[in-house]
Amino acid sequence: MDLIVEKRRMTIPELRLLGGAALRDVPVGFEAYGRLAPARDNAILVCHYFSGTSHAAGRYCAEDAKPGYWDEIIGPGKAVDTEKFFVISVDTLCNLNAFDPNVTTLGPASLNPATGEPYGLRFPAVAIADFVRLQKAVLDALGIGRLHAVMGPSMGGLQTFEWAASFPERVGRIVPAIAAPNFGGWLIGWLSQWAQPIRLDPAWRGGDYYASGAPKAGLEAALRLITLNAFDADWADHVIGRGLKQGGDPADLAAEPFAIEQALTDAAREKMPLMDANALLYLVRANQTYIPGAGAGAGDADDGLSRITCPSLMIHAPGDQVFRAEWVEAAARKIGAETVPLHGPYGHYNGILKIADAAERIRSFLEG
Repeated sequence: MDLIVEKRRMTIPELRLLGGAALRDVPVGFEAYGRLAPARDNAILVCHYFSGTSHAAGRYCAEDAKPGYWDEIIGPGKAVDTEKFFVISVDTLCNLNAFDPNVTTLGPASLNPATGEPYGLRFPAVAIADFVRLQKAVLDALGIGRLHAVMGPSMGGLQTFEWAASFPERVGRIVPAIAAPNFGGWLIGWLSQWAQPIRLDPAWRGGDYYASGAPKAGLEAALRLITLNAFDADWADHVIGRGLKQGGDPADLAAEPFAIEQALTDAAREKMPLMDANALLYLVRANQTYIPGAGAGAGDADDGLSRITCPSLMIHAPGDQVFRAEWVEAAARKIGAETVPLHGPYGHYNGILKIADAAERIRSFLEG
């Protein structure tokens, strides 16, 4: 039976950001699965990835086409067993899906109460540590002082490391997936490339496009690039191949004749109506500036990782071209983590599409 979930919302009176700005009356959306034990000691926080939301499992109604992204491992009797654990997930600030009615977030597309107009780039810069501070505020409001575990994929994995480094007294164990907290300039450069098509679109207008029309061409190009970077060559070669799309003419240079190009376009156009281009820029910068433990004053990744003392299970994809295997292995050695490889044709996306392969390791780690 599918897990039917309800989106919940609350308002946080004040949230002080890592950069010093204070946000007031912050709306936030979250989902919860299972029941909180009387001792409030069975909570697991699941942090979502770059283009994700708090919809980690289940469906909002039986007719939903797809469940939450980690539905294969979250639910009754599953690896993250909601008959034993109270599982909670929270929408980030500057959520990319700002126009999704099931997402509650505060970011550049939100109305500035001082002007009545969208913030645009006047919204303060955010950090991964700020997403964690917002989660902490939600947990505080729910009366949850200590988490049995924190887990999440990709950007959610970065939040997981931040929890363990900045609030070690509140975290029992962590399960970061397809994430490395000690990346270098190569990933920062790739993230910059993700953002560049938006900045080059004339419709972007320096972020002030909400009245004139969104930079759709730039956002589509950015999403195509992100998808190709996150998938592995095996996916492109074996799932899509080199073939032309039906009716394509390779001599027509104005067309997109290849099936891989059409697949990337279709994926982008399916997602982009709910997404805000400015939010993508904010998320890129939050990831570029990430340091584990920044919320507690860590100066660099090594400093932050040295603060992590809880048991750790790192799930990774050996062919990942976003968070490379050598970074994952170095971080695992630093914190003494167990590692679980996910093999498959999807590269970085193995952490979503192949997560069930790690289900038993996750179950034993959480229940051990």
